[in-house]
Amino acid sequence: MQAVPGRPNGWWISPALPTIANVLLAVLWLLSAFGGWGTTAFCGDPEQRDAVCADHYDVAVLISFLPALGAAALGVAAWTAPAIRRRPDRLDSVLAVSALLWVVAEAVLFVGGFLAKP
Repeated sequence: MQAVPGRPNGWWISPALPTIANVLLAVLWLLSAFGGWGTTAFCGDPEQRDAVCADHYDVAVLISFLPALGAAALGVAAWTAPAIRRRPDRLDSVLAVSALLWVVAEAVLFVGGFLAKP
């Protein structure tokens, strides 16, 4: 007898945990990319910001947009597509891939900001 249907190994983690992780990573990416956190961290305060650094960081934001868009699409699809939502193994996988894509998007911002630093 299984405690939770669809999980043959008996392990069960609430899908709320990876969902919350995805939301927090999305907020971190949004604040880093568009909230000014990344530009301030790598290029300085707005009063003394290096314009070339800020331009290069904007390129990193554009590059990181693709994995961020994929992560957002997978996160939304995980909860809106019945074929994913109703199968716990698929739901876990899609939410995990979404979180990994958020980490990739953040990594692109970090590496791009580090390379943009004067």
